[in-house]
Amino acid sequence: MSSISRRDLIAAAAAAALAGSFAVPAFAQDLPKIEFLYSPYADYAPFFVAEELGYFDDFGVDVTLSPKGDTAETIQMLASGNIEAGAATWASSLFNALDRGATVAIIATSARMPWTVPSPSPFMVSQTAWDAGVRSVADLKGKRIGIPGPGGFGMFSVGKALEKGGLTFDDVEPVFLPPPATAAAFANGALDAGWSIEPFAGQLEKQGLGRRLVEDHTFGTELGLIAFNQDFVAANEDAVVKFMAAYLKAARLLDNGGWEDAKILDVVAKYTGTEPDALRGIPYTVRSEDGAIDMASVREQEEFFRKRGALEYDGPVDIESVYRVDLLKRANDLLASKP
Repeated sequence: MSSISRRDLIAAAAAAALAGSFAVPAFAQDLPKIEFLYSPYADYAPFFVAEELGYFDDFGVDVTLSPKGDTAETIQMLASGNIEAGAATWASSLFNALDRGATVAIIATSARMPWTVPSPSPFMVSQTAWDAGVRSVADLKGKRIGIPGPGGFGMFSVGKALEKGGLTFDDVEPVFLPPPATAAAFANGALDAGWSIEPFAGQLEKQGLGRRLVEDHTFGTELGLIAFNQDFVAANEDAVVKFMAAYLKAARLLDNGGWEDAKILDVVAKYTGTEPDALRGIPYTVRSEDGAIDMASVREQEEFFRKRGALEYDGPVDIESVYRVDLLKRANDLLASKP
């Protein structure tokens, strides 16, 4: 006899209630609701998988995935209580918000750069610039460089790439635009090089619009984090633990061969707006198995933004007091207890 999932039970209960057969059970009515902000990038795949494969339902949380803007918007919405949860990069806006006492709780890593190439977030040069003779970062002096924003991982990544050629941001012309817009900018000559991330990096290559120029500049770097509104956490610790257990289950699936499953590619394609074939074989971000954050990597990024004058405080910001390792441990324990 096949097993029936919690999602199926809830759907059946709701249908029966509409037909007047019986009342919807309490568990179906009272699932904690969490709206989670995401970006349409492959590094958010664990959340897409957890939703579409029913992991959130299986652990007993009602999750809605909603597209978002940048890290500053995410942290603002979390701190104000307009959203329950979201993922963000270790941006200058986040560091400053934490220093001002933003009411957010950080739970786990959302993505980390692998120690391998090809990179899931390469620094790329346009094919036009390549044809014009650009072969190294040093050749980009005075050129237009695409960056997704002035204070996030994209800027950190570009800064590290420029260092490979002995350049700084003062030596180039930064142009701020999101990764999906890079293709048009490369095609019309508005950009000479820039930051990218999968699946957009692979698309630039397949379309003949760009080439990978630097890929060894951010090995092992923490790309993002999962955060919740503090008040929501205080009132719903169990829900946060269940959400995280579902996330960890999906992340482990992906990091252990899940990307080879056509069903997984279909899921990620749905949320990234790409074709499944565009995701097949691309390099992917990774995570620590237990979701723990590498704080040394975070502090490196904090220092990068301090040197750029983007931080409003001195010394290291207090991250430890809002980093809920206790809830992350509970999530790992809950996942381990499941057959």
